[in-house]
Amino acid sequence: MVQERLTVVNETGLHARPASELVKAATGFVSTIKILTKERQADAKSIINVLSLGLRKDDEITLEVEGIDEADAMSHIKALFLSGFGDA
Repeated sequence: MVQERLTVVNETGLHARPASELVKAATGFVSTIKILTKERQADAKSIINVLSLGLRKDDEITLEVEGIDEADAMSHIKALFLSGFGDA
């Protein structure tokens, strides 16, 4: 299992379009991918779970990835967060 602390950098937070991009990317990997906040956690392969977190700009999350392709999954999804999903 790998974990990384990340910050939401895009101005609009994780609204429908970036959440959809995240779920699309996550479902391309075999690994289990979770987004953890202080209060909650979400399955990154579920649009409902991701949107329910209500992530906004500057929110901090922990990305947790476990499975046979965890390094690739972490790298890809971390890059999405760092790029602001194209909104930053």
